[in-house]
Parts: sequence; structure tokens; C-alpha cells
Amino acid sequence: MEVRKVFTSAARNVSSSSLRERLSSLSSLTTTPLKPVANLHAHIEFVPAKIPRKRRLQTLAVAIWSTTIVWCITVFLLLCSFPPLWPILAAYMIWVLYIDKSPENGGRLSPWFRSMGFWRYFADYYPASFLKTCELPPDRPYVFGYHPHGIIGMGAICTFATESTGFSAAFPGIIPHLLTLASNFRVPFYRDIILAMGICSVSKQSCSNILKRGPGNAITIVVGGAAESLSAHPGTADLTLRKRLGFIKIAIQHGADLVPVFSFGENDIFQQMPNQKGTTLYTLQKKFQNVFGFTLPLFHGRGLLNYNLGLMPYRKRIVAVIGHPIHVVQCDKPTLEEITHVQQQYIDELMWIWNTYKDEFARTRTRELSIIE
Repeated sequence: MEVRKVFTSAARNVSSSSLRERLSSLSSLTTTPLKPVANLHAHIEFVPAKIPRKRRLQTLAVAIWSTTIVWCITVFLLLCSFPPLWPILAAYMIWVLYIDKSPENGGRLSPWFRSMGFWRYFADYYPASFLKTCELPPDRPYVFGYHPHGIIGMGAICTFATESTGFSAAFPGIIPHLLTLASNFRVPFYRDIILAMGICSVSKQSCSNILKRGPGNAITIVVGGAAESLSAHPGTADLTLRKRLGFIKIAIQHGADLVPVFSFGENDIFQQMPNQKGTTLYTLQKKFQNVFGFTLPLFHGRGLLNYNLGLMPYRKRIVAVIGHPIHVVQCDKPTLEEITHVQQQYIDELMWIWNTYKDEFARTRTRELSIIE
């Protein structure tokens, strides 16, 4: 009985002493107030208050273009909230979905729209430019193969969908058409913007219709497509090319010279979450691609008012090196051997571009160019 009383008393003393210690530790926290905003500021690098006006306009141009699809859809939905506009909007959608075949027939390229000052600010943000390695006479059609895809392909837009880098001045007589998924032309208003930029559908019929127009007409295909976007990590150049024979076959069928284009810096303007083969994320992304025809890389960049958190691209230099043309002999039904022979010439030229300019434009690379598929 005495032992039990001693034990109970000791436990009570220990409990009271530990309680006093805990209370004292809690009281010490009040002397150091929490500063969540200050902690957030320590991890996010905010834009300084004094920034040159030109740089602000460059950032604004990229922000506008990066959200173009969003605000086009938003405007359309807002217009749908006004019943008097329903007949007009219904007629517009019928035109878009069933009547207008411009995306399959060369688009509605507007030289004025492609030359707007807006695009100059857009290109100077990175800055984006291209390097001309040789002349391209306008006496034949061309098929440009653009590598790598990157997350979005901003360098391709600057070089082939606008005059911000001076493509038409450098290659007079050549009319470029950047190609994209047909689904983009079902987005109201956005489709009209990209049609004015000369962007067309990447379908086989669209490619054929443009090249049939004759000498000087050119198409630009981002060869790696959605699959290659999953490999777009800074400092790397992993290309999806080995099994891509369709664009080479089209070039041979129309007697169009093939021109490899390698865009240094395209993979550096966004950070992508680790998604190596075998990971759950990679598996889900590939399944999404198989179902919808495109994929959704999980990426991040900078923000409008900070440098390290957001969905805008980083300011990283992009240089698209336009290589030497590979002349092909026109053939309506080329054999697999003929196609693979031309493909090897194409790969050799692409490797020449990489080996010649990598030390100048890819100094921060983590590994060499690799054709993974």
C-alpha cells in the first residue's frame, strides 16, 4: 500500500514538472511570431520593382500568347451568355466544324498579322533567332523537320509562324506553314488566330495540299510530336525520330527537299517533373496520349511577377539552326529501302548540326544528342 502511494506521488510530480516545461516552451513561441509571407518570399524570387519597359512588354507578350486558348474560350462562353448572339455563334460553329476547310488547304496566312510588333516582343523575350547555314532556292517545295519538340515549341512559332526572326527576308520566295494537331482548329477564335499565322493541320491531306501548290511552298513538321515532349528536360536532346517515316515519305512523293532544323535551347525554357520510363507518371502520360492523341507534360516555369514559380517559359536563348537541304527524287510509291536511305541522310545532317554548334549554343548540356525511338 505504501509503495502504491509513493508511486502515485512520483507520477504526479513528474506530470506536473513536464507540464510546466511544455507550457514554458509554448510561451517561448510567442516571442518569435510566425511569418508565413516572409517565408514564402524567401523561396520565391520576385521581380524587382524597377524593370525596363521593354522587358515588361516582352513578358506581357509571352503571357498573352501562353494563355490565348484560355481567353479565347472564355470570350466565347461570355458571348454565349447573351441569347441575342446565339444565332450568330451557332452559325460560326457550323462554319468551323463543317464548312471551313482552310486548315486542310493552306490556311489563311496574313503577312500583316505575322509581321505585327507583338511578335517581335514575343521573340525578344527569350530571345529567339535562327541561323542560316545555306541558301534555299524557291524553285522547289520544302519539308522542314523541327527538333526537338520541347514542351510547347516556342522556337518553331517564332521562326515559322511569325516574321519576328525575319524568315521571309532570309529566304525570299518561300512560304512557310507550321503544322499542328487538327483539334486546335476546333477551338473558337483561337483557330482564326493561328490560321492567320499560316499554321495548318498536320494531317496527310493537309501536307499534300500545301506541297501540291508548287515551288516555294513549305511545311514545317515538329517531328517528335507529343511523345518527344515527355523527354523535354533542360540540358538534354532526346529525339523521337527513328520510327518517324511519314514526313520523309510525303517529301519523296511530292519531290520536296527535306531540311533538318535543330533548335538549341528549346528544351531549356521549362522544367518538367521526373518522368523516366517505368515511372507511374510516364505510364499515365502515355495512356493519355494513346486515348486523346496528345499528352500533358507536368511542367513549370516562371510567373508574371516572379522568376521561379508559374507556367510561363524561362528566359533562355533559343537558336534554330536551319541545315542543308536533302534533295530527293520524286516517287509516288517509294519503297521502305528508299525511305530509310533518305532518313539516314537526314539523321546525318541533323547530327552535323549538333556537332558543329553544340559548343556554341548548348554549353550547359548534360549529355549528347540521342535518338531514343
